[in-house]
Amino acid sequence: MAQRVRLPYKLLRLQEHASGPRSKPLSRPSLARGRQLRIQYYQVRLSSTAIPQSKNDTVLAKQTSGVSSAPLTWPHKGWDDKVVLEVVPSHRKPRTVSDRIAWGMDFLTGMPPELKPDGKHRKATAYTPMTESQWLVRFVFLETVAGIPGAVAGGLRHLHSIRRFKLDQGWIKTLLEESYNERMHLLSFLAMYPPGRLMRCMVFATQGIFYNTMFIGYLMSPSFCHRLVGYLEDEAVATYTKCLEEMDKGRLPKWTDPSFKIPDIAIKYWNMPEGRRTMRDLILYIRADEASHRGVNHTLGNLDQTSDPNPFIEQHSNVSHMHLAAVKPAGLEREEVLEKYAR
Repeated sequence: MAQRVRLPYKLLRLQEHASGPRSKPLSRPSLARGRQLRIQYYQVRLSSTAIPQSKNDTVLAKQTSGVSSAPLTWPHKGWDDKVVLEVVPSHRKPRTVSDRIAWGMDFLTGMPPELKPDGKHRKATAYTPMTESQWLVRFVFLETVAGIPGAVAGGLRHLHSIRRFKLDQGWIKTLLEESYNERMHLLSFLAMYPPGRLMRCMVFATQGIFYNTMFIGYLMSPSFCHRLVGYLEDEAVATYTKCLEEMDKGRLPKWTDPSFKIPDIAIKYWNMPEGRRTMRDLILYIRADEASHRGVNHTLGNLDQTSDPNPFIEQHSNVSHMHLAAVKPAGLEREEVLEKYAR
C-alpha cells in the first residue's frame, strides 16, 4: 500500500510545506486519499488551466508545462450531433480467407460474454454490471493498444516513401492522425484514472508484443493489417455503445451525476460546447472517432496498397472520413474511391 501512494504522499507533503510549518509529523494517507491525490496529480499534468499557488507548485507546473501548453498537432474538426447519435455497432462480413483470419484475431478486444447476452451466452446467474473504475481500466488498456497501428503504418510508409524517392499518395498523414486521435482518447481517460504499477507492466508487455507483431505484419500484408484494425474498431464501437447503454440504465451513477466534470484536455481537444460537457457526451465523441477509424481502415484495406491514392486527404473534400462513421461502417469499396477521383 505504501508503494501505491508514494507519489501522492510526496505531493501532499509539498502542499503542507507550502501552507506553513507543521506542529506534528504527517501521517500516511489512506488508499482512497492516495488515489484521489494521484488523480489530482494527473489533472495538473494534463490540464491547461492549472494555476500555480506556491513556489513548489510553480516548479511542478514548469516540469509539466510541455504537456499542457503545447498546441495540438492535429486539432479535432468536431462532430455533427446528428452523425454522433447515428453511430451504431456494425460488422463487415468477411469476404476472403485473409478477412476471416483478421476477423478471428480480434476476439481479444471483445466484451466478455456476460456483457453481450444472446442466444448462446445467456446465464441463469444475476448480471453484475461493471463499475466506473472497471470501465476506465478497460478504456485505458484498449486505447494504449489502439494507438499503435496508425503509428506503425505511418512510420513504415514514411520509410517506404524515402526509400523509393516517391510520394506516398497521402496515406501517411491520415494514419499518423489516427494514432494521435487514439492517444488523445487515452490522455482524457488518464485524467480520471491514473494507472497503477500492474497496469503499467501490462501495457509495457502488450505494447512490445503488439507493436512488433504489427510491424512484421504490415511489412508482409498492409491490406490484412488495415482489415484487422477495421475489425478491432468494430469492437471498440460496440464497447462504447455498451457503456452508453449502462449509463442510460442508471448503472453508472458517478458519471451521470450533474456535478461530475470531464477533464479539461477533452474539452479543449473536441471543442466541447457549454452544456455538452458530460461523460456521456465524451463517450459519444470517442465512439464516433472509433467509428470513423473503422470506416477508414476498411476502406484502406480495399485499396491497392502501392498505387491507389488516399481518398481522405483534404484536397478531396467530397470524401470525408468523418461521415463514414455512420453512413459507411464497412468503408468505401475500391470502385467507389476510383469513381470519386475520376470526377
